[in-house]
Amino acid sequence: MDSEPAIILLFLIASAVAVGAARLHIPYTVALVLTGLVLGVLQLFHAPQLTRDIVFMIFLPGLVFEAAFHIEFEELWRDRSAVLGLAIPGVVVSIGITAALLVFASHEIPYLQDMSWTLALVFGAAVAATDPIAVVSLFRELGAPRRLTLLIEGESLLNDGTSIVFFMLVLGVALGVPASPGDIVVEFGRVVGAGAIIGAMTGLLVSQLLRRIDDAMVEITLTTVAAYGSFLLADQLGYSGVISTVAAGLICGNYGAQTGMSPSTRVAAETFWEYVGFALNSLIFLLVGLQVHMDTLLSVWPMIIIAYLVITLTRGIVISGASGLLALTRARLPKYWGIVLTWGGLRGALSMVLALSLPVDMPLRELILAMVFGVVLLSLLIQGLSMAPLARRLGIVGGREVLKDWETAQLRKEMVNDVLETLAQLRKRHHASAGALDIIETHYREQQDAATAALDSIQLDKGYKINEELAQLQRRMVLLEKQRLLEARRHGTIGADSFKELLAAIDARYLKLESAGIQQVEPD
Repeated sequence: MDSEPAIILLFLIASAVAVGAARLHIPYTVALVLTGLVLGVLQLFHAPQLTRDIVFMIFLPGLVFEAAFHIEFEELWRDRSAVLGLAIPGVVVSIGITAALLVFASHEIPYLQDMSWTLALVFGAAVAATDPIAVVSLFRELGAPRRLTLLIEGESLLNDGTSIVFFMLVLGVALGVPASPGDIVVEFGRVVGAGAIIGAMTGLLVSQLLRRIDDAMVEITLTTVAAYGSFLLADQLGYSGVISTVAAGLICGNYGAQTGMSPSTRVAAETFWEYVGFALNSLIFLLVGLQVHMDTLLSVWPMIIIAYLVITLTRGIVISGASGLLALTRARLPKYWGIVLTWGGLRGALSMVLALSLPVDMPLRELILAMVFGVVLLSLLIQGLSMAPLARRLGIVGGREVLKDWETAQLRKEMVNDVLETLAQLRKRHHASAGALDIIETHYREQQDAATAALDSIQLDKGYKINEELAQLQRRMVLLEKQRLLEARRHGTIGADSFKELLAAIDARYLKLESAGIQQVEPD
């Protein structure tokens, strides 16, 4: 099967998996990987292979930009110590500890007798980058504290770039390129710093264009240029494309969209990038599953288990150290967050692609490939499937479920009230006998009492600061205004200019309500 029909088929499969994952209450990305594994075993069709060029030129720019575009820079800056600490020193320490533990294990395990320090460092660099897509989407669904989600997402954004740079530097050393620790530090600063500058300049240039253009399609196209243009430019010049795209996304999302886009265009841009993220994630996680050869992994399963335990232990050590240092500052982490951050350090497609880029004549290449692929698979399945129960057990999530219960009870009460009002009108107009009306009214009065009791029993204020009824009514009324405006436009009773002006004002009010309506209280 050619690549084009295969891509269409993968999208159809991803859509079916999304529906099934929602009904089974399992993380969407984990369901995609499992589906990919099954398809790989069955060999029903040939899918495109994950290569460095495909991931770096198609998937990474879109995924990184989408995440950066939606992050509030002020919140990221407020936790800069934790995010930067985990993304730069944390990555270095993680690579070092992983390599040390692997070399220590090699003295006792026949499989690893030839595992040198340089090869162990290459493996450590390949699995250093975390891929929290499954965890972040799950946290958003469950209503985890925003700061916790930001820490995991912000760390991943930056450690993608830093781990790639360190991987290339360590690989060069493993292949015989002479480099001292000082040279590595200087090269890292050059590659990352220049990448950030290129991305910032691209983001500022696009933001200025957004301020001068009032066309939603053109403005969304410009953000696409910023995402892929910043990556390609930095990569072609020998700098970090990921860091460049992170900088461009942060500036476009926080400065360009805020100052250069109308509210309606901003809604359209955010919807567009949400879809891009969904589409790219769907494809890449399916391809991850298809890329794994189970027979190869099963042949070296003891080494995969050891490697998985090593990186999980390393993650715990790094998070514990970072938590201890942050406890001395105002950016301390609340109780149990360290456990969630440790367990949320999933590995993903980037680790697999870095492993695939190893030279074919490199010693122990096949073993390192199998170890990386196995670690990615185990982290997605074990940690991805157990994250929700763990977070609930620790009391970190659950507010979203409380809010859902309140909304359900509130809607039930409103529906019953509407029925009782209708019954009162029928009684007033004598459209039904009093006996029949009494029987039906008694039934609905009981439902009204039950809904009221349910509302009274839900302690929404424990998890959220929200004026429930006011926020809900405001959102409903704004949506009603928008519905009436769209009907007027369809019927031709309002001109294009007036329509755009009114729509922008309505969208601005709705965005304000959505951002201010729910604020979760973080646990101490």
